Amino acid sequence: MRAVRFHDHGGRDVLQVDDIKTPEPAAGEVLVEVAAAGVNPVDTYFREGSYQPFAMPMIPGVDVAGTVAAVGTDVEGFAEGDHVVGTGIGKDHYGGYAEFAAVPTDRLAVLSDDVDLVAAGGAGVAGVTAWRALVDHGGMQLGDTVLIHGGSGGVGHAAVQLAAASGARVIATAAPDYHDRVAELGADVVLDYDRDDLADAVVAAATGDGVDLTLDHRLDDYLQFDADVAAHGGRVVGIGENDPEVGFGLSSSARGKDLSLTMMSMFNTPDLSAPLRELAGQMGAGEFEIDVARTYDLDEAAEAHRAVMEDSVLGKLVITP
Repeated sequence: MRAVRFHDHGGRDVLQVDDIKTPEPAAGEVLVEVAAAGVNPVDTYFREGSYQPFAMPMIPGVDVAGTVAAVGTDVEGFAEGDHVVGTGIGKDHYGGYAEFAAVPTDRLAVLSDDVDLVAAGGAGVAGVTAWRALVDHGGMQLGDTVLIHGGSGGVGHAAVQLAAASGARVIATAAPDYHDRVAELGADVVLDYDRDDLADAVVAAATGDGVDLTLDHRLDDYLQFDADVAAHGGRVVGIGENDPEVGFGLSSSARGKDLSLTMMSMFNTPDLSAPLRELAGQMGAGEFEIDVARTYDLDEAAEAHRAVMEDSVLGKLVITP
């Protein structure tokens, strides 16, 4: 089979397409014929070496979707021909940038046959991160005002849909070019993140005295902002930052509101299959979808890595072997 691999850590030039043996599923695994693999910033962190993969040469790609081609021993609930979606495989297991991937079943969920497998390839990290942030960590409730920074991004556009489906009032920030689509996905209010009066606009759009739950992907830029626009008892869930030095400029704003801050990583999810099953059910019902901004073939993996870190897109980038 053909697979993208890196034999050493480094820049995008270390990615190469190799012809290697198709893996055989071990106990508790299924062999997936890959239809698409989402491209995520974390894939570049493993390539660069800031995150350490478990083995070299490494096949990158945390996300995967495709068709079960073979089933290993001790597997229940999966059969040849099933359509599946998965995530969490590019850290301690060979990833999805390949024609086939052997994937543990605790990182997979079965999809209905009418779900677009290419779109599903980008669902894992985005959907599970959004689910864990809003539901598991954020305790999202019916009627909450939810602020989603970067509502056009991979996690952001997934979070908008999940929050809207829960009955929350959704406020999202995005570049003006993406406002209409983010609104179609379920945001009640979409605001330009560059506007000078953004904090006032967020509070004015909220019900009650401010934002109940905020999903923040750039804590170094927005943590103080999150505290300033929060309602009393507000919750902030942080999923990332550009600068690791994160802090409040004025902590009394947070303390005065009894603000709760939770930091999370998708890789700490105790059972990835649980949120994946929820997302698979919503995709099958037409209640959740992934916008695919661009597709790349295996030979274009280096360009995909550049784009995921440098380009502004709505939705996800995916590799289609």
